[in-house]
Amino acid sequence: MDLDAYATRVRIGPCFVGAYLAGDPDYRRDAVYEDEAHVAFLDRWPTVPGQVLVAPKAHIEHVVRDMDEAAFNGLMLVVRKVALAVEAVFAPERTYLLSLGSQQGNAHLHWHIAGLRLIPGGGHRVSRDE
Repeated sequence: MDLDAYATRVRIGPCFVGAYLAGDPDYRRDAVYEDEAHVAFLDRWPTVPGQVLVAPKAHIEHVVRDMDEAAFNGLMLVVRKVALAVEAVFAPERTYLLSLGSQQGNAHLHWHIAGLRLIPGGGHRVSRDE
């Protein structure tokens, strides 16, 4: 991965969730879940196998200020549903849920679902580079 190109793309490129939803071929991903208000797809640059992103379809940038309680609860139910599916496939020891992004890049609210896998013989695998 060209880290400099990625950094430029997230700062000045289109909203990656909006581009995905619009069918932009540069933002194509494997979908794992979709309903009327949410979408989930495989991460383009996963740090662990099966890493999934979950996002509202509406362009929302702040998890607390931009969502009412019903919208937040609905999103979190989808995050849980997708996380349970990831666990069923990858059987991680632990599943991490992270909301990342900033106003400087990848501003569209999204959750990362990443499973911590055990390595045979002991230890954990937290990155594919370890």
